[in-house]
Amino acid sequence: MSTPRTVLVIGGGAAGNAVTILLRRAGITVDLIEAKDDWNATAGSGITLQGNALRVLRELGVWDLVEKSGYAFSAVGITAPDGTVLHAAEDLRTGGDDLPATVGMQRPRLQGILSDAVRASGATLRLGVRAASLEQDDDGVSVAFDDGSEGRYDLVIAADGLGSATRAAIGITDRPEPTGMAIWRVAAPRPAGVTRTDLAYGGPAYIAGYCPTSDSTLYAYVVEAKRDRASIPVASYADEMRALAQHYGGHWPEITAHITDPAKVNYTWFDRLLVEGSWHRGRVVLVGDAAHCCPPTLAQGAAMSLEDAWVLAQLLTASDTWDDPLFQEYYERRVARVRPVVDASVQIGQWQLDGVRDADLPGLMSRTMTMLRELP
Repeated sequence: MSTPRTVLVIGGGAAGNAVTILLRRAGITVDLIEAKDDWNATAGSGITLQGNALRVLRELGVWDLVEKSGYAFSAVGITAPDGTVLHAAEDLRTGGDDLPATVGMQRPRLQGILSDAVRASGATLRLGVRAASLEQDDDGVSVAFDDGSEGRYDLVIAADGLGSATRAAIGITDRPEPTGMAIWRVAAPRPAGVTRTDLAYGGPAYIAGYCPTSDSTLYAYVVEAKRDRASIPVASYADEMRALAQHYGGHWPEITAHITDPAKVNYTWFDRLLVEGSWHRGRVVLVGDAAHCCPPTLAQGAAMSLEDAWVLAQLLTASDTWDDPLFQEYYERRVARVRPVVDASVQIGQWQLDGVRDADLPGLMSRTMTMLRELP
């Protein structure tokens, strides 16, 4: 079989952008399609990037921009609901000693950096386009797009997120499952004293925390039991989040004063997903949230997606044959790493739901983060 050289990437989030950049660097022809016309340029409030995510961003050649655009810190604090600091600990540098432990960023800024790198890579980009159908044979995949066009590819990489239509189209029946929690998020000005992530467990919410995202901004979040989203009017989002946040002390009163615009408040459930057995069917392979998703209790969602892209690109660019054994190797390498992250992320939330007060939260977090220091 001749070496495959043409790839379709479906989805322009962190995983899709990253794998596109890496494959183009190796000279492989890549078409990237993204359903959103604006390439998700403004979606989201903030993102916490731990060292293992930063390691991949450095491989993508964008670390300098990330460092300049975000806010680096090396510790996490645990506080009482009234803001009293109970414990502060140095974070493990999971990306190695030459990278910060953590960088907080505005999510739209990270998306802008990655999308600029995709454009510079020479990939063909098509926004507002979806794959309508996929037809596989032994040599590749024929794709019909919803704009009426067609394409032929040696490989399709599905990076189309938690609700992946591609995952369903290739017969993988795994679906995300809610864990019982939901999170309110908002971007706000950064109080001068906020120089790291602080987390309060307890109070009217299960978890209340914030993360600096630049010299002037942060994103804040409160976690509660999930509710029927249809029962919460979007116009009330700021009121709902403020009602929870106003019970927290320390820096929270200053943050809460800026929770006024419902359009800037995001509400989502915590979900769990881990596709079992393999992440491919023939010449279609899943990366990122299409294959796995964990609650943000360990702040590893984007990191796991970026690592998927890095590992898959390494395997594809090192082999002349793209076949089942290669994709199974990809799955086995990644699932051994993703599974403990998903399980730990879910367990941390479950302890909060169950009101477990003697849980070994520091130990679980330490064990998981130590594992992540190793290369994926």
